[in-house]
Amino acid sequence: MSGDDATRRFFRTLGRASARVRRWHLVVGVLTLAALLVAASVGTGAVLTVLALSALVVLGVESVEIVQAYERRPYTVFGAYQGILGPGLNLVIPFVTETHAFDTRTQTIEVPTQEAITRDNSPVRASAVVYLNVVDAEKTFLEIDGYRDAVAYLAQTSLRATIGNMELDATLSERTAMNERIHEQLDETVAGWGVAVEAVEVKRVIPSEGVVSAMERQSAAERHRRAAILEAQGARGAAVERALGEQRAAVLRAEGTKRASVLEAQGDAAATILRARAAEAMGERALIDRGYDAIERIGRGAATTYVVPQELTSLVGRYGRQLGDGSENSALTSNAVDLVELDLDDVIETPADADAVEIEVE
Repeated sequence: MSGDDATRRFFRTLGRASARVRRWHLVVGVLTLAALLVAASVGTGAVLTVLALSALVVLGVESVEIVQAYERRPYTVFGAYQGILGPGLNLVIPFVTETHAFDTRTQTIEVPTQEAITRDNSPVRASAVVYLNVVDAEKTFLEIDGYRDAVAYLAQTSLRATIGNMELDATLSERTAMNERIHEQLDETVAGWGVAVEAVEVKRVIPSEGVVSAMERQSAAERHRRAAILEAQGARGAAVERALGEQRAAVLRAEGTKRASVLEAQGDAAATILRARAAEAMGERALIDRGYDAIERIGRGAATTYVVPQELTSLVGRYGRQLGDGSENSALTSNAVDLVELDLDDVIETPADADAVEIEVE
């Protein structure tokens, strides 16, 4: 392990040294070499002059550090941390000053697809994107080496842990909750690195093929169940409507039958009364006719005193005033029978309207 660490440290130092070699260094070196070749043919003084001018140019360029508006550059002198260079033109000690640029703009880190198992033992594959920015370049420089890689590895573990604490249905439907949980876990750690996580977005959660097939079957079964429920509800509604219609029809039929029976009974009663009155009138007419015949026979006799039954005298008094009219039927007409009018509302107790009948169906 010590040999691997030494090799890694050597290549890291070599990479940093190559990063410090800028394009203008190469240009100045080429121009200086060309000038030396030309000055060598002239004389030693010219060579020294070219060397002095080249040294002054390199010294002036190395003393200036230009920082972009979106950058922050911590710098060290002889390896000791001195501070942060802000945007613009900065003067530094040449050759012994080392700067490290940090971009403060929002950066995106792609979290590669991770395989995890949910709390209900369902394997899934998920990937995400992390949005972050450097808020404290000093901490980022002093506290962490390679903050982007560190955040990417931390996001991978947080993604797997979050999926492991959720059930499969939750991982597929509660995407916002997953984002918030991963965000909280990252914030707790990266805050000490001078880095702020702006947002975390889970790109996709893909269950295994077996789980997807089972979910499709479950979805199809659920659709069939809902269709059966709707069909049953429709059939029940139709049956209820038919039952209500039949009940209303039965009520109306019963009402009509009752009214017909009452009217028939009233007709029979009126006919009976008329027959009774007619029979009574016929009896009185026969009695009056016989009385008239008896009076006529008595009038033809020689007697001067007559005994008349009281019933006959009452009838004569009742109908005597009609004798002079010349109408024999006037007496009977005065004794005409009026039909008894029966009020149907007094006989028939009308029930509630058939349309108001309600059936409670559970």
